[in-house]
Amino acid sequence: MNHWLKSGLLSLALLPAPLAAQTVATAPLPPGESREHPAPAIADGAYWDPRPPETAKNAPAFKEQTRAPFKSVAPHKVSLVTDKLGQGWSVAFLPSGKMLVSEKLPGALRFLDASDTPSAPLAGLENLAAAGHKLGLMEVVLAPDFAKSRRIYFSFFEVVEKGFWSNTNLAYATLDEDGAKVSDVKVIFRGSPAVPLNNSSSKQGGRIVFGKDGSIFLIMGDRDANRHWDYMAMLAQKLDNHLGKVVHLMPEGAPAKDNPFLKTKGALPEIWAYGLRSPQGLAIDPKTGRMWEVEHGPRGGDELNIIKRGANYGWPVITRGINYPGEPIGEGVAKKGMEQPAYYWDPVIGTSAMAFYQGDLFPAWKNSLFVAGLRGVGIYRLEIKGGKVVAEEPMLTDQKARMRDVKIGPDGAVYALAERGKLFKITPP
Repeated sequence: MNHWLKSGLLSLALLPAPLAAQTVATAPLPPGESREHPAPAIADGAYWDPRPPETAKNAPAFKEQTRAPFKSVAPHKVSLVTDKLGQGWSVAFLPSGKMLVSEKLPGALRFLDASDTPSAPLAGLENLAAAGHKLGLMEVVLAPDFAKSRRIYFSFFEVVEKGFWSNTNLAYATLDEDGAKVSDVKVIFRGSPAVPLNNSSSKQGGRIVFGKDGSIFLIMGDRDANRHWDYMAMLAQKLDNHLGKVVHLMPEGAPAKDNPFLKTKGALPEIWAYGLRSPQGLAIDPKTGRMWEVEHGPRGGDELNIIKRGANYGWPVITRGINYPGEPIGEGVAKKGMEQPAYYWDPVIGTSAMAFYQGDLFPAWKNSLFVAGLRGVGIYRLEIKGGKVVAEEPMLTDQKARMRDVKIGPDGAVYALAERGKLFKITPP
């Protein structure tokens, strides 16, 4: 198929019984789940992570840029919704009360209702991957007009020849809840290059948010494999590919008309912002309208950024992290014309999805930003004032589960989706 011709541009490679909150038994660390992470050192006014930064040279540009003090403002309890999912990646809430859950590999969509048993995979995605390829799913979201259109959008990839993963793509489909299937599946965007060559990195991005006008923002990972050659390629800095970018699309996949590089020679028209490494979460603050993104740094330097039209976020020219063997990457931590992160974690928490709290169950959490952690194996509540993080609260770290998604349910509860089959729910005690 044409879209698998390798680009000449690049040769890179519902109410379950609650567990006792705050007293949930500490879970053992499953094989391969995550590297050991220290238990939070909880003390009001102090940063929760007792470890020093990866490098003493990583001085913040302003006081609130890192290591915000611990602050807890609302008691809560944790319940287990289910432990029967596969490799969970994303959860969306349907008007019917059901949840729609995506699983990464093998790619599947499942319903989850008041029981703790997920449905069988929904039919209708069987032909999305090319013959001989395996389908992988990432984010699934409801279209803004879902109540009328029944349309869902989802990001996906394919496991192709030699086990390499394709670039991140976007499709929509019509959801038939009664028939437990999707139909009218249409691919509206394919990342370029189609297959990053000689590179099995899973830095894929894949999160989706909608603008007020119904347009779509999608994050794209840079797919580097932590190699010096990858850094030297500077792909996230180049506008002739979608790697390390935020793309901005119309509902049918055309480039949005206000994209900043439509008239830039050689630039791909879908690009909204660039210079990202491994973006993992994307959310729009409903109070201010600002778009926020989190991404993995290398060793040290996970970032929280405010995404602006046409802005350059610096990777790999500037970074708050260092390479895994210990040597520096790029030119330092700052450079004119490149954005500074609003906040960074050093050491890292392995940021993942993010969501702003707008529910009513926890009035004290209103406007807090929740960030899921893969390396920190928990979720993190951030208090933000004036565009700066002023407090941080780790949660669910005793479960030692890689938290892939965090969402605010229509009931006001906070839901955390772990990669290894578990979905947690946080409510008042």
